[in-house]
Order: sequence, then C-alpha cells, then structure tokens
Amino acid sequence: MGRIRVLSDAVANKIAAGEVVERPASVVKELLENSLDAGSTDIRIEIEAGGRRLIRVSDNGCGMLRDDALLAFERHATSKLKDVGDLLSIATLGFRGEALPSIASVSRLLLETRSADEDTGTRVEIAGGKILACDEAARTIGTSITARDLFFNVPARRKFLRSEQTELAHVASLATHYSLAHPDKFLRLTHGKQELLNVTPVNTLRERVYQVFGARLLEELVDLEYREKTLTFAATPGEEAEERVFALRGFVSRPQLQKLNRNSVYLFVNGRLIKDRLLLHALSSAYHNLMPPACYPFALVFLDCDCEEVDVNVHPAKTEVRFRHGSFVHDFLRDTVRERLMESRPVSSIPLPVEPQGAAAVPYSEFSQQLRNYADPEYVAPEPPGFVPTVPTGRQDEELPVFTIRSPPRPQSRVPDTHGPLPSMSLDPAPGMGNLADLRPIGQLHESFILAVGRDGLWIVDQHVAHERVLFEKVLRQRAAGRAESQQLLMPALIELTPGQQVQYVRIADELNASGFETEPFGNRIIAVKSAPAGVGLSDIEKLLFEVLEIGESELRSLSLDDVRRGIAASIACRAAIKINTRLDQRKMEWLLGALAATEYPMSCPHGRPIALRYAMQDILRGFHRI
Repeated sequence: MGRIRVLSDAVANKIAAGEVVERPASVVKELLENSLDAGSTDIRIEIEAGGRRLIRVSDNGCGMLRDDALLAFERHATSKLKDVGDLLSIATLGFRGEALPSIASVSRLLLETRSADEDTGTRVEIAGGKILACDEAARTIGTSITARDLFFNVPARRKFLRSEQTELAHVASLATHYSLAHPDKFLRLTHGKQELLNVTPVNTLRERVYQVFGARLLEELVDLEYREKTLTFAATPGEEAEERVFALRGFVSRPQLQKLNRNSVYLFVNGRLIKDRLLLHALSSAYHNLMPPACYPFALVFLDCDCEEVDVNVHPAKTEVRFRHGSFVHDFLRDTVRERLMESRPVSSIPLPVEPQGAAAVPYSEFSQQLRNYADPEYVAPEPPGFVPTVPTGRQDEELPVFTIRSPPRPQSRVPDTHGPLPSMSLDPAPGMGNLADLRPIGQLHESFILAVGRDGLWIVDQHVAHERVLFEKVLRQRAAGRAESQQLLMPALIELTPGQQVQYVRIADELNASGFETEPFGNRIIAVKSAPAGVGLSDIEKLLFEVLEIGESELRSLSLDDVRRGIAASIACRAAIKINTRLDQRKMEWLLGALAATEYPMSCPHGRPIALRYAMQDILRGFHRI
C-alpha cells in the first residue's frame, strides 16, 4: 500500500484553520472584513472571555441567499473571484474562501443571514465543521455570525492562547485599525457589558482620529494632506504609454512625539490593514536624523493604487503584500513624509501640568492603548504627557548641569485682573519654527541653553544641538557640491583598526574622503589620516572615525548610500559643534539663532533630539491668572 494519501476535508480544514485562525482576533478580522465587503455601514462586535467563549459580528450588509449560506462553508467557495485573472486585480478584503470553513472547523458556529432578494432569512448551525441544522429564520437584511468555544476540539491550540486581557487587546487593536480606515462606518465593540469602542460615521479622517485618540494626540500630528505621484511606463511598439497613479494620505507625528515600539504605526494599502517591511523602512527613513534610532513615530498612512500594482495573495492571513514597483512606492512614502515634516516645521512646547480627569471622562483611546500595550512583548510603561526621552549620546565629556524648570499649576477659575490691560500681542499665533527668525536672545541658562523671547512666548534653545543642525546641513551641502572643507594635519595620524572596522573602512572610504577626510591604508589594519573635516579638534578625529566605522555591518547593509552619508555628516557636526557649558556673547547667540532659522529642519538635531522648547504666551498668561 502506498504512503501518500489524500487528507479528509476535516483534517484539511483544521490545517487551514491553523494558517487563518491564530487567535480570537483572527476570527474577528475575517468576519469584519467580510462585513465590509458586504457593504455594511453598521458593524457590531461582541466578545466574551477575550473571545474564547464568544465572538459575534453583526452587520447590515447585503446578506446571503439560502443556497449561498450553505455553499459559503465549502473550502475555497467565494463570491470575490471568478477566474485566475481576477487574482491580478483584487479589490476586496476577503477573497480566498477559507475563512468561514476554517472558523467553523474549530468552533461552534451559528450563521444568521438574509438577502434583500428573499422574504425570510437563513439560520445555519455548525459544530467542528459538521452542519447540524439549516432552517428558515425571521430577521432583518444583513448577517450575524457567532463563534462559540473557539478551539473546543483542538485543545493543543487552545493552550497556546494568552490571557483574556491579552487576547482582548488584539481584538481592540484590530477594531481600532478598521475604525480608522472606514470613518464613514458605525463600529461598536463590547466585551461582556463593557463598551470598548463606539464610533459614529464622520465625514473626514481627522474627525475619526479625534474620536479614537482625542484632541491631545491630534495636536501632535502633521497632516499628509493628499499627495499623488504618477509612474509612467515607456510605450512599446504598437502600444500607448501606461500610467499608474499612487496616492498617499493620513497623519504622521511630529518628531518630538516618540514611541518606543511600532504599536502606533497604522498602515493600509487600498483599505487593507497590512504589516509591510518595505513601508515600515520607508517611514523610518523619512525620520532619519530627525528622531533617535530606537524611537518610532505615530503614523496613520493610507496608500491607494491600482489593484494590479499590489499582490495581496502572498500570505494566508492577507497581512503581507508585495508591490510590483517596490522602490517607487518606498521612495514615494519616504519623500512625502519628509517633505511634509519639512514644510510644517513643528515646535516642541514645554510640558505643562494636566488637569485631572474623572474616571467617566477617560476616552476609549486610552483604554484601547493600554490593551494594545498589554499584548505587546516590547511593552514599556506609557510616557507622561509631553515626555521627551533622554537620548544617550555615547559621549562622557559633556555633563549637563542639574536644574529644574517647574510650571505653575493651572488655576481652577479665572482671577479678575486689576493690574491693567494685557500686553498687545497675539495670544495664539501659528506655532512653528518659522518664528525663530524673530527671536531676540536675552541670555544663557547655565551657559548651555539660550533664552530668547518672541511674539509667541519664551524659547529655550539647546546651543549644542542647534549648532549641530546648522553644521549638519552645511556639511551635506558642501558634500553635494563636491567642496567639503577640510584641515591639513601637520603629521598624519595613524589609527589601528579592528578586523570589523577594517571591513567597514573599505566599504565607506570614498564617502569619508568626500566628506573632508583624506585617509589611506598604512600597513595591516592601520590607516593614515592626513586631513580631517574643518572644525573637528585633533583629539576628536580618532573618536569620530571610530564612531562612523563602528556602525554594525547588518545596519550598513540596510542603509542606503544617502543614509551612510548623512551618518558621517551627523558625526562630523556633533564633534565640531559648540559644546554646552560654553559662554556665548550676544553676537554669537544672535548668529546661532539666525543660522538655525535658515536651516531646512530646525526642529531636531541629526540624532533626533529636540533643539528648542517654547513656553507659549498663552500659557504664561494663564500661569499668572491673566486669562
């Protein structure tokens, strides 16, 4: 007897369930996507025991005919595809025809549905993949699917489920994602008697962001607006040139808002929630030199393109995609985000005390964020409002002075002002680094921070990182023009390298020399440095070279030539910049503020630290009870 046999449908369905149904959130995802494909405008999700005991998704979509309701539980039965050609232009969220049979094979499932073409509905009951009953039912148009006792017949899989809170966190995160992708839908999520999400239809994405995350986060975001880019294919003989239009919209956070993991990155392609390395890398590249490497932004990004430009049939759970022109998409996202950050030039505000909120006032977004964090293995306790993490520089020669700035508590009610009219000024000018050019320096704080005043309030500028930004952009301009400034050394400096550093030197020697260095090999694992970038002290040359060469090999492979060039420029600027604990006279402070105002991106240093903090005039007046 041969060894090869055809698996039974029961076994095949359970294998498919292992690919499609990983946890309760996987069930919710498949059912939610089916509801959206059915044209639903009202979707309600009910969960019990984190989804182990009960998952119910109800909608007001088109519903199913009786025959279709039975056929839907056959493997690879779908209304989304007709032939193989349709795989090249999938516009629906679901299409494989594996979801319902997979879910039904590992749960006790009840389907209730009715189409507008029939007077009565259909009720189908299935347990472990076996149909137990199929009856007529009186109900409204739409579909309701209930899955109970998930993995009741696969105890090994059930043991792999996490705690109730963890599984609920994944469901809450999923519902949050899709509520953002479809602001025109009503979406409600309940866990037992507790309501976790309840959003009503709105007209704009901005309104939906406000519903889910609140005003505080919305103030920290930069609108990508709507950007299009066209990819044109050269015409072939006898055919016309083709064009493909790609569009981006959404929101990204200011570089000052820094997350410690990727939980706050929401990516959608043609309305489909995805986890794509290409787009994640493009997003990270957009923040390169604007944010510390270990930090991540908040991002809600929607990419829309022709269905033929993206293959969504590369993963059973449909969470990964493959782009036909990946490099084009990558550069489009990277350049769009970076351009908007450059245009907006957002400024950091000094953190102020937050008035306490009652328990009833806590929005869903905070609870949902907690749930998502519980499920994240990289979870770090949430930052307090306005928190800016300390970014280690790796240098021990700079010690910040110890001092504290305390903001006065906000008054509970306005105190009448009997001391004359308010000064003539704008109380709420458009916040931004564009106001740098109008600042007047009034002194230094601990010979490390420049204090300056302007129409919009009091500014504190870190003199070291401000000069770092000025020099960084200067070095890049000179490198692009092929005229990097350098200084000749009286005697060549001989530097011994480790084997790993020697490998890195060979790879980036040309970039080093084009950035102001003049180096050449000098024996086994030794290089001779004849010239160094202007402004870098002799004692810093060796440190600077090691800083550049000790970039890990794996990191260099993932960085483009432009990223390597920026890394070298950032190291040069850091070593040559004005140090803290350095006295500056009025003329130097004025020059530094003017030079900073003229840079492309004066918000953060090349390593991602904020350059300036603004204490808004409105907050100053509020602190003195004048408003």
